[in-house]
Amino acid sequence: MKRLSSMTFDRSRTVRKHIMEMRDIAAKLKSLVVDMFAPFLVHFILNSLPTEYGPFKISYNTHKDKWSNNELLTMCVQEEERLKHEIPESVNLVTRDKRNAKKGKSVPMKKKGIVDKDSCRFCKKNWKNDCLKYKQWLEKKGFSNSKEADGK
Repeated sequence: MKRLSSMTFDRSRTVRKHIMEMRDIAAKLKSLVVDMFAPFLVHFILNSLPTEYGPFKISYNTHKDKWSNNELLTMCVQEEERLKHEIPESVNLVTRDKRNAKKGKSVPMKKKGIVDKDSCRFCKKNWKNDCLKYKQWLEKKGFSNSKEADGK
């Protein structure tokens, strides 16, 4: 009886398996001369369901007709399918950096092509006019100063 009263649906299995297990425990109790009426077991099962089944429970309580164990099982399976389609699916993408791929480390890749407008592409700190690496690059290309480079 303690096992039946403490059971809750935790999504570790399907709602069908949860209800079937509760019905099996009730059948074992019946063999021990602890008889449960079907409407009592139906309410017991409904109370073991999580809050997502709240509208479903309200729907059952507002109906004049009461369900049998089999009808409850069928309706709960349908409600579980409806809830599955209601929850949006999400996917997480993990990529590996080439340097860390051999080591087995997963690290997010940096986005290529995005450069801060206020920073230098050479040193990532100063303006281009103040950057020594930028000035050396200009000289290698044959420009004596940055004004000539801006004209081309």
